[in-house]
Amino acid sequence: MKKLTQLSALILGLIAFTGMSFTTNPGENTSVGVDTANSSIQWKGYKVTGEHYGVVNLKNGNLAFDDNGMLTGGSFDIDMNTITVLDLTGGGKGKLEGHLKSADFFGVDKYPTAKFVITKVVSRGKPGEYKIVGNLTIKETTKEIKFDANLKEEAGKITATADVRIDRSDYDVRYGSGSFFDGLGDKTIYDEFDLSIKLVASK
Repeated sequence: MKKLTQLSALILGLIAFTGMSFTTNPGENTSVGVDTANSSIQWKGYKVTGEHYGVVNLKNGNLAFDDNGMLTGGSFDIDMNTITVLDLTGGGKGKLEGHLKSADFFGVDKYPTAKFVITKVVSRGKPGEYKIVGNLTIKETTKEIKFDANLKEEAGKITATADVRIDRSDYDVRYGSGSFFDGLGDKTIYDEFDLSIKLVASK
């Protein structure tokens, strides 16, 4: 017992001398909510004869950071009922929006929400630059996707941006897809579509 007491005193003395500190409860990640009003998701789809583009709204989201301010995780939900076309007006706009929301494409009556959850974050070696790995769920199908993201902090606000290419055939979105139908010719709609994501959060 005397030796144990002497050893404990020695360890405490070394800690005091070196300025070291220990805790039994290491700091947890800090999660911050996404400001959906100032965040945005822009989409762009392609076909043989051209392209269409528009926006879709976020329902909610969060980003997680460690004690050093490094991104560690996060997730967000997309309100598929808000799919909006911006390159058309009038009847053409309404017709395409309705078609994208129908069972031919995203079936928003049955699948009103798409979801992305980060599973891994890798620093690319420069401040604010990351490789993101996560699971994207569309129409109840979940697939892993990977993309690069950039985070900037200014005046207490964090802005995360990323450009992501999605293959709709992975999520059973079949209409006009050459992956499922032959002989479509110039009516073919390409499987890949692009998302430009901007998430704004306050620390």
